[in-house]
Amino acid sequence: MTDSATQLTVLITGASSGIGAGLAREFSRRGMRVALVARRAEQLEALATELRAAGGQASAHRGDVTVDGDLTRVVAELTAQGITPNIVVANAGFGVVGNAQKLTFADFQRQFETNTNGVLRTFFDTIDSLRRTRGRFVVMGSVAGFISTPGGSPYAMSKFAVRAFAEALHGDLKNAGVGVTLISPGFIDSDIRRVDNRGGLHAHVADPVPAWLRMKTDQAARIMVRGILRGRKEVIVTFHAKVIIFFARHLPRLTRFLLVRANRGSRPEPRQKPN
Repeated sequence: MTDSATQLTVLITGASSGIGAGLAREFSRRGMRVALVARRAEQLEALATELRAAGGQASAHRGDVTVDGDLTRVVAELTAQGITPNIVVANAGFGVVGNAQKLTFADFQRQFETNTNGVLRTFFDTIDSLRRTRGRFVVMGSVAGFISTPGGSPYAMSKFAVRAFAEALHGDLKNAGVGVTLISPGFIDSDIRRVDNRGGLHAHVADPVPAWLRMKTDQAARIMVRGILRGRKEVIVTFHAKVIIFFARHLPRLTRFLLVRANRGSRPEPRQKPN
């Protein structure tokens, strides 16, 4: 699979905004058909309309990765049109934040249900298609899959888990001819930091990460798609993510010491506007 690949079909979960939408635009720009999956049907259809207006091929499918069978239905809808995904991007996710002792067991369950079990549902519901096309399964990880910061244990745990899954899949899928790419981004322009611990979006909330530290979504999407099409096993996005992952891999004790010493708690959970 190379940059020149055309007429491929890419299925993307969590495609209604942020990185998912950015990936959809970049794959479509390269001449590939995109199947967009997310809970927010209105935003999803608006994106599909935008891509079709630009000359692309796009379909919108309302689906929730926390619901058994939703991705099976989407694959069936594509099959009915004679379409089989070549690339599947398990992108849907959000972040639960807060001091572990102040969170509840339900907070952790909710985090894993989307970020970890959602990746597993996407995998099991699409792997037959990928075996037929000898395609590629893409896991959206995070720099948090390498380093767990105070106030971010649920999210980090979920991303450590999907990184472990991606690593194991390289061997598990070798004889099936299916490739695997793990994407590990740092701070990217997206809605993730505007989503509360229950998965609710607060669009009015300002991103707590300064603009100078965030990579633009379209730039990040170009890097991700280039790595996917080149068959890369891992794509680390943003310079700061590369630095953090280097320290986590090679200087874990120093990294842990610095994190605890500099602990300022988690980023604030977004809240509703006061009436």
